[in-house]
Amino acid sequence: MTRSFSYRRHWGAEIVEGGVRVSLWAPRLDHLTLVARGRPVDMLRSPDGWFSVETDLLGPGDAYAFQLPDDTAVPDPAARAQVGDVHGPSLLVDPTAYRWNVLDWRGQSWEEAVILEVHTGTFSPEGTFAGIAAKLDHLCEVGISAIELMPVAQFGGNRGWGYDGVLHYAPHPAYGTPDDLKALVDAAHARGLMVLLDVVYNHFGPDGNYLHLYAPEFFTDARQTPWGAAIAYERQPVRDFFIDNALYWLEEYRFDGLRLDAVNEIQDTSEVPLLEEIARTVRARIGDRSIHLTTEDDRNITRFHQRDSAGRPRLYTAEWNDDFHHAAHVAATGEKEGYYVDYGDDPVGDLARALAEGYVYQGEISQFWENAPRGEPSADLPPVAMVNFLQNHDQIGNRAFNERLAALVPANRLEALTAILLLSPQIPLIFMGEEWGETNPFGFFTDFDGELADAVREGRRREFKRFERFADPANREKIADPNALETFEASRIDWRKREEPAGKARLDLFRRLLAIRRSEIVPRLVGMSTHNGEATVAGRAFAVSWRLGDGSSLMMTANLDDAPAKLPAGAPAGRVLYRSDGVDGDTMLPPWFVSVFLDAS
Repeated sequence: MTRSFSYRRHWGAEIVEGGVRVSLWAPRLDHLTLVARGRPVDMLRSPDGWFSVETDLLGPGDAYAFQLPDDTAVPDPAARAQVGDVHGPSLLVDPTAYRWNVLDWRGQSWEEAVILEVHTGTFSPEGTFAGIAAKLDHLCEVGISAIELMPVAQFGGNRGWGYDGVLHYAPHPAYGTPDDLKALVDAAHARGLMVLLDVVYNHFGPDGNYLHLYAPEFFTDARQTPWGAAIAYERQPVRDFFIDNALYWLEEYRFDGLRLDAVNEIQDTSEVPLLEEIARTVRARIGDRSIHLTTEDDRNITRFHQRDSAGRPRLYTAEWNDDFHHAAHVAATGEKEGYYVDYGDDPVGDLARALAEGYVYQGEISQFWENAPRGEPSADLPPVAMVNFLQNHDQIGNRAFNERLAALVPANRLEALTAILLLSPQIPLIFMGEEWGETNPFGFFTDFDGELADAVREGRRREFKRFERFADPANREKIADPNALETFEASRIDWRKREEPAGKARLDLFRRLLAIRRSEIVPRLVGMSTHNGEATVAGRAFAVSWRLGDGSSLMMTANLDDAPAKLPAGAPAGRVLYRSDGVDGDTMLPPWFVSVFLDAS
């Protein structure tokens, strides 16, 4: 059995017998030179704009770059690594050098997923892939079954969220080497943990993207995104770049799945849209282990997540469900500005609908969407087609002062919402540190210089101008500078808080809830072809019941109010799985109370 894995791409440098083959699509150029270890090598141009060459001048660990006709040197956009930053030469990497230890990994079923979202640079004191690996035993002990890495593709500077990557195949060097990332995946698999990766196929970052110099056809002015000109996905070399990238992470690094960022901005007019081709190609190529593909898409559409007759995803496995988060957040905080305006009238009813049916907005008029309809009916999807969360990088980092929910609401509110999240049939996701009630902020941070740094800082503050609190320019000046080192440093999670009384209590709650989920709920999710949910709401109390895959019934009752409330439905039947603080609550529900019952009769 092989102990090394690699994936051969259309773009970039690949080790072949006798040397290295290097390829770059540069249709705007008539001539291109490869600079290998400082020596120029002419590349051969094909009629469709591809330049290629095979040479024995390069070996693993050697530097190379492309020299344009005006003598500008640019890195390989498909480099596996760089010598230094995004502006310098690339580094030839032998993908087979890493010797994998776990060779028989077949993944886990999606129903088992309990996901922890992780930002590599702020998760551990080291801020590295190795730093994450050192904490894996903690995750197992809590009951987390999967980690999801925020994007790791190399971006300008050292600090950032990763969504401004420009070298989509190169792990960010501040986090470690390609082999360090493989070692993290390997160590996770040794512990039975899945590893998912967030990838960004909707734009390139503003610092270090040189494609426009030699392949402006990679982009199109016919469409615009929030980040500028859209990518021309209908061109085959462009499609190859992204399809290869998905397969590269899954095959060469053995990730268990990908989360595709903001797919609503992947505007593709092709007969077979890129999103469909990526999913179909992945499903066709990788059949020896479970692969899970998820999307982020604020349109609330369902066509990407339909199942086949056997209950398997045709394309994508699940969707990040912002509706659940927004309703829960408004119920807990009372905030109604920005996108929360759509959930201000009846947040508890909206939350109950999200639990029973998936989306809240299923075609209704959205005020935030400028009174346009949003969404499609989602109850025909199984609950595991939704990834629910109370916090994630966006929902914390896009706040003006980056507060976590634990810093905004009393503990009893957060504990009630945590029970709802972890004991419902949807897939739960938590943000790093949430399991012990972390209160450190998670800021929006970058590492840009000069005019770009000024633009990012002022753009960040301008985003909040429409909020009443920040109408005064003096208040906007209080918003942290993304480029300041202290904004990054303040975003590190504090592992010492696990040992404090409040941290230990919250960890105990997570352990108990996830043990219940693992033993009582997960085995019964298989076979749920639809949400099978019914909700009853009375004021700020609700009851939701689901028919599970084995025919049993799961019922959740909750009161998300500061005053007691009557049970909004008939008395629950079955065995008690959980009650907040052990309180009875069979007829009258105490404040911020949750109970869950399983009826297997």
